[in-house]
Amino acid sequence: MSRKKKTIMVAHDIERALDRIALQILERNLQTEEIVIVGIHTGGVFLADRIHGIIEKREKIGLPSGSLDITLYRDDWSRVSQNPIVKKTDIPFEVEGKTLVLVDDVVFTGRTIRAALDAIMDFGRPSSIQLAVLIDRGGRELPIQPDYTGMEVQVESDQQIQVLLQENDGIDKVILDQAN
Repeated sequence: MSRKKKTIMVAHDIERALDRIALQILERNLQTEEIVIVGIHTGGVFLADRIHGIIEKREKIGLPSGSLDITLYRDDWSRVSQNPIVKKTDIPFEVEGKTLVLVDDVVFTGRTIRAALDAIMDFGRPSSIQLAVLIDRGGRELPIQPDYTGMEVQVESDQQIQVLLQENDGIDKVILDQAN
């Protein structure tokens, strides 16, 4: 079966979406000293780094940021792989009482975010957790909604979203991949 690929975002679209998300985070959270940003491995980490940089540059402040691996918190990890690849979690700051902005590249069923919430609680209890995603593809299995979204795309079950980022893939692009 052949696959048809359609580019739905290019570099400047991604940059514009991340700029908008960063501004929305600032507008919603007036006390910037309480904000911490955490990206979910892998794509969310790169996007979190970019959002973090935009906010720091715009506000001329230092802002804590980190990365989160949720592999062993997933409810389906044993079905995905018998030998899961665990990445590094790096949260070198207190999350207790902070406004934690969790960043991922795509939200789909909500299971990744549920696992991330479980993982975050092992580090303390933030005053609130907000979710920022580049792509909301719909199709939720759990009642999870992003607070900040770069683009909403209605995607059929046989379609996939691929987020390609400069840091990992050498190019910034979002592709809709579907069976013909």
